[in-house]
Amino acid sequence: MSIFESIILGIIQGLTEFLPVSSSGHLELGKALLGDSSLPQESMMMTIVLHFATALSTLVIYRKEVAKIISGLFQFENNEQFQFSVKIIISMIPAAAIGVLFADELERLFDKQILLVGAMLWVTGLLLFVADRAKSTEKSVSFLHSVIIGISQAIAILPGISRSGATISTSVLLGIDRTKAATFSFLMVVPLILGKIAKDILGGGFSIDNSHMSALAAGFVAAFITGLFACKWMISLVRRAQLSYFAYYCFAVGAIAMAYTLFN
Repeated sequence: MSIFESIILGIIQGLTEFLPVSSSGHLELGKALLGDSSLPQESMMMTIVLHFATALSTLVIYRKEVAKIISGLFQFENNEQFQFSVKIIISMIPAAAIGVLFADELERLFDKQILLVGAMLWVTGLLLFVADRAKSTEKSVSFLHSVIIGISQAIAILPGISRSGATISTSVLLGIDRTKAATFSFLMVVPLILGKIAKDILGGGFSIDNSHMSALAAGFVAAFITGLFACKWMISLVRRAQLSYFAYYCFAVGAIAMAYTLFN
């Protein structure tokens, strides 16, 4: 993969990470359109690095909230801040378990599975469409909610199912305030991505050919910078816009992806 192609993918990741349209699905579509011929491990590595970049941009934007989560874990007092920190940890468990138990199977899903991406984008669209019609309430995230939202995040590991779309829609269907749902959704993924990066580094998963390092670095920088500029705007858009708009987009892109696979 060239540096130019990596930058394009980085921009795609930076723009789509914060919208309920599946950044991983768009990355797979982008790789296919760019004619990527990388091995599954290399393709998965690019996806992880780009997600790491947008996770860092999320840390920058939400630095105050992240600091509160970290401090809350060390307070050991049963207050609201400590409980929120615990809820974030609980929400990580399902996706972390799936990632550890089915690592090899997941890697194969990120190997130009365009038909799967298209179908899962339709699943995302249907979920957003249903959630948009849910009655709005002012509920906060409870401990039970954090488990259910965590399960939806685990399912969203599949390319084409939007992680933010799945978690925000699940939250809305549970009656959680959309603003609180968006904040919880973006914060709950950061520890997972950082944990995945740490696991790969310690396990030697990043011992790849030096010829790929420049492409990975270019994609990382592009995703991080784009994510910084896009994060606040995208989050504001998600909070204000109707989820059905994103559902129609997922339907359209999903249909194009499936048609591309079937008729190519």
